[in-house]
Amino acid sequence: MLSLNNLKIQKGSKKKTQRRGRGNASGRGNYSGRGIKGQKSRSGGKSGLKKMGMRNMILQTPKLRGFNRSSKIIHIVNIGNIEKLFKEGDRITPKDLFKKGLIKSSSGTVKILGNGKLTKKFSISAHQFSKSAKESIEKVGGVATIYTKKENPKLKKSNKKEVEK
Repeated sequence: MLSLNNLKIQKGSKKKTQRRGRGNASGRGNYSGRGIKGQKSRSGGKSGLKKMGMRNMILQTPKLRGFNRSSKIIHIVNIGNIEKLFKEGDRITPKDLFKKGLIKSSSGTVKILGNGKLTKKFSISAHQFSKSAKESIEKVGGVATIYTKKENPKLKKSNKKEVEK
């Protein structure tokens, strides 16, 4: 039966720290990797960024937490991949591309590139098209339109009462 006194640490889960300066048998004896003489070899020796006031410059710069991406995310899709996954006559939007796994997320802009051959007729709507992609879509008889999200403005009820005449 398994209980607290039977539990054992799994092999390789704990690693011993290297004890420096504990004799030659420890593997880090004599100078303990600090060299022979000088301020840095002794306890309390100082080290750090001293070159051209670099330390002060780093301390004064404001730090932003996390990673803030300033550039827009552009998902790239080739015509050849669209040819493989969709049927003829389909209307293709960025949501459809996300569902089929051609782009990683539904947010961001989608650009269609002209790599590959297109034989099927599609109506593709995306944020951007390359010249070659647009030409090959229109050559087959398809439609390439620039995608815009339709925003529905929220209807607000006015507090004013309608006056009947």
